[in-house]
Amino acid sequence: MKVVQCVPNFSEGRDTEKIEQIVSVLKNKDNFKLVSYEPDASYNRTVVTLLGDPYAIKDAVVEMVGMTTKLIDLNQHSGEHSRMGATDVIPFIPIKDITMEECVDIAKTLAKEINDKYHIPIFLYEEAATSDDRVNLAKIRKGQFEGMKDKIKLEEWQPDFGNPEIHPTAGVTAVGARLPLIAFNINLDTTDVEIASKIAKAIRHSSGGYRYIKAGPAEIQARGIVQVTMNITNYKKTSIYRVFETVKMEAKRYGVNVTGSEIIGLVPMEALVESLEYYLGLEGFGMDKVLETNLFN
Repeated sequence: MKVVQCVPNFSEGRDTEKIEQIVSVLKNKDNFKLVSYEPDASYNRTVVTLLGDPYAIKDAVVEMVGMTTKLIDLNQHSGEHSRMGATDVIPFIPIKDITMEECVDIAKTLAKEINDKYHIPIFLYEEAATSDDRVNLAKIRKGQFEGMKDKIKLEEWQPDFGNPEIHPTAGVTAVGARLPLIAFNINLDTTDVEIASKIAKAIRHSSGGYRYIKAGPAEIQARGIVQVTMNITNYKKTSIYRVFETVKMEAKRYGVNVTGSEIIGLVPMEALVESLEYYLGLEGFGMDKVLETNLFN
């Protein structure tokens, strides 16, 4: 059986009733599992994780996009996370017996179906990107929903599917295929978002930091903290522990402490084992020492 991971992000993290309505179309379906859905009020965003048959997931996600389009009006939306669509991004990640090329084909099929059915313009990104300028999701999303109204009319930013005009309430959506990434947030015991911004700048690749880190600041007002929020796009080349220790070191420059961290969505066991090796000083430890790895091999 071909297995993909799909991680749709939609722009609602506060209204529990709306979130449940949207996620309801993903529940009790055949051939895939709704692993989790994680709403965040400060980000005003929900991250959904699906695992299973790619075509069953594709059909269900089309239905989910219909629900987000019905319930979310980005003209009334604000939050700490950048966004350009009611359903903001839909990546497909190859997990078992499926190639990246197949995931790209599924992403393109989904993109066309969404545009045909809901008239939402679609940008293809990462491995599905149609040009180098569209590989990086952050570059596509720059300007967000409000700026996209004019941006999409520019010749270089014509959508891959649909007309160069945003959906009036649902904006635009990015659909793509990529390798597994780790969504990792680190908490700082300060309310000064500028400190988180400076630390994010120190670690992210675009500012001269780690090659496989995309990072930014976030203010979590309900908890009286700020976060350095990031995606680790290649955990094999930039480890969780290395980034965590660097953020701790940079935080000391500003007299603040790291108080904890969180992972959003799924994380490869290998990435956790690597950090376990580092923090416990384990010698000769690897995935072959993990009980669950031996159970299912």
